[in-house]
Amino acid sequence: MKTKLNRAIVCVIGLGYAGLPLAEAFARSLAVIGFDQDSGKIKRLSESNDNPNLSFTSNPKEINKADFIIICVPTPVTSSKEPDLSCVMNAAEVAGRNLKRGATVILESTVYPGVTEEVMMPILEKESKLKCGRDFMLAYSPERINPGDNEHTLDKITKVVAGVNDRCTEIVAQLYRKVCSNVFKARDIKTAEAAKVIENIQRDLNIALMNEFALIFDRMNLKTRYVLEAAATKWNFGKYSPGLVGGHCIPVNPYYLVYKAKELGYHPQVILAGRAINDFMPKHVAEVTIKALNQAGKVIKGAKVLIMGLTYKENADDIRETPVTGLIAELKEYGVELIGYDPLISRKLAEEKIGITALEGLSG
Repeated sequence: MKTKLNRAIVCVIGLGYAGLPLAEAFARSLAVIGFDQDSGKIKRLSESNDNPNLSFTSNPKEINKADFIIICVPTPVTSSKEPDLSCVMNAAEVAGRNLKRGATVILESTVYPGVTEEVMMPILEKESKLKCGRDFMLAYSPERINPGDNEHTLDKITKVVAGVNDRCTEIVAQLYRKVCSNVFKARDIKTAEAAKVIENIQRDLNIALMNEFALIFDRMNLKTRYVLEAAATKWNFGKYSPGLVGGHCIPVNPYYLVYKAKELGYHPQVILAGRAINDFMPKHVAEVTIKALNQAGKVIKGAKVLIMGLTYKENADDIRETPVTGLIAELKEYGVELIGYDPLISRKLAEEKIGITALEGLSG
């Protein structure tokens, strides 16, 4: 098994913030095919690639060479806050049509429990005319890439894996040990899916609690930071801070579990309450800003407000689901003149995608 694994070809479908680093990591020891439907991205990646083990393509037929197909595509929500599995389903169709007998398909995208086996498996079987568990294997291993985090890199994190059977789980565990220092075998695929989705929900709720503290202490004329500093002297106090919650994971993942729970007849209360608080924070920050302008004797209409930091988190150039857009919308209601600054994104991107006049000096 070890010798065969050393000769294995890995195909990563989806070359975004999770897929590209994974492809590059596997390419240190294995032959890797990076597949993405964005031909422009493939061209840019190919031109800058100097690793002979790594190739990039938008030709789906290349997938047929792979022994392991890893799907790393976005899982957003719709405007009505329901799971949008279109990217996962499309990737499964492409993989299925080009799936060779004996290959293993691994989903890394964050989903609600059941998607891998109940949504992906039927698509793969239909498109490939092969039977899962007999002709090909299926597994789930949630991504844990944290953009801008140099401490919890892929080689240092614990990778959760689970397959359709014990043999599949073991093979997938051996594969990921090539790029991760620690691998944890979950009991089954649904358990692994559930573990991933609650990771971000827990963080969302912890931040929501801090935000609610801030809303309360603001009415008491207390500085939340000083309260938290004092409380944190107790050994078991969780150290979280209030703030705007954005990005493609934390504000999105809760709705995946909420959707599945409602489907089973349970209406989540705590999860949705946390989401409501965090969704409210851009409005609160806007109100605090307007009050500060008023107290400074400034005329609100036409007042200039500089927003420093436009991406969804520090040290990341990603603007997807950035909470700044909500803050901008709220402040515009008051007629203030908004200016943005962020050294991590280009001025053009800030103005076109976020809708704010940007200062000179942004990268690009």
